[in-house]
Amino acid sequence: MPPPHYKPLSQHDGDDEEQLGLHSRTTTRRKRLLFHILAIAAIMYASYLGVRAIARSSRARMGKPCLGAHRNLSSLPSHYTLPSGHNIPSVALGVWQASPGEVGEAVKTAIKAGYRHIDGAWIYRNEEEVGKALKETGVPRDQIWLTSKLWNTFHAPEDVEAALDESLQKLGTEYLDLYLIHWPIAFKKGSDNVVDEALTRNPYPTWKKLEEMVDKGKVRNIGVSNFNIPRLRNLTANPLKYKPAVNQVELNFWNPQPELLKWAKENNLLLEAYSPLGSNKQVKETLQVPEVQAIAKELGITPAQAIISWHVQRGTVVLPKSVTPSRVIENLHVVKLPEDLFEKLEKAATSHPPQRVVNPSKNWGLSFDIFDDDGGVVVPEESDGGERAGATGWRTGAGAI
Repeated sequence: MPPPHYKPLSQHDGDDEEQLGLHSRTTTRRKRLLFHILAIAAIMYASYLGVRAIARSSRARMGKPCLGAHRNLSSLPSHYTLPSGHNIPSVALGVWQASPGEVGEAVKTAIKAGYRHIDGAWIYRNEEEVGKALKETGVPRDQIWLTSKLWNTFHAPEDVEAALDESLQKLGTEYLDLYLIHWPIAFKKGSDNVVDEALTRNPYPTWKKLEEMVDKGKVRNIGVSNFNIPRLRNLTANPLKYKPAVNQVELNFWNPQPELLKWAKENNLLLEAYSPLGSNKQVKETLQVPEVQAIAKELGITPAQAIISWHVQRGTVVLPKSVTPSRVIENLHVVKLPEDLFEKLEKAATSHPPQRVVNPSKNWGLSFDIFDDDGGVVVPEESDGGERAGATGWRTGAGAI
């Protein structure tokens, strides 16, 4: 505030009472003005102290402030544009392993915090609670991105639509934004994980039924989950009407899968990262990685935010999961990492032997490893470009916005 400007007092000699009275009144006005200025300054200073005390109290309750939140939407892609033209949010709430009675509150907290992407599946057994929570938020359906997945026992073409309808009914919606083949393994319906070898070797009949669901308006985009490169090339070698828009896989510091990421970008396929902080047993170790700690300290963000930001900066959708309100809110805020810090973290992640945690091959009694073996699929030659003649549909790739 600039200092107030005072008009100079006229100077008079002598003891004239009139002049003394004028001088007295002028002095009084000056004192009153000075008093008001000092009073205003005191009030402003007291207000400053009060605000600072509140801020300190808030930090004491909530921990280190998330400075990165102020750079959230402008620094990294908030969405990616799929080949269909639909925009998928880059950060989602994953509801895998979210217990009944907790998942609903987590969803409501997430929506209130600004999430607009919920990733679920039929096999998670919580779609009804998720759907109810979404309805209670009051957010219009067209503002929320909903993903679900087709379970292994429903790969037979005649079973696909009924399985989809069950998910739609439980979620309380008429359509899904994204529907994925959950695993590249088909079980015979009603069996105890007996593999349907024909549909496992070639999922094209299942895929054609998913394409039909798109045409019916029940699904907007279709994709896969847990597919390795040979299985992706096996599927896309067929004359697809709609190519897979997404492949959701385990991606984290311990299992970064750089080869799959490179292949996906070259073939216009968007990857989604589940278990982005590692498995439950790996999370603590992930957050203590020196490179992660250094990024968090330099940018004034949390280690979890550093990792989630790294995922988005790699060009993937990231699916952190939590039912703890503070963590749900924390996980949404991402910032662009300085290139040197990003490269250091990428190098650290890709310099150690990969550690995959989610692999049900043995539990399902398979004679092969889902991820390391083709499992009998027929993979075209590299010169074929991964496609057989006649494929049409969504040709352009996913892009960040």
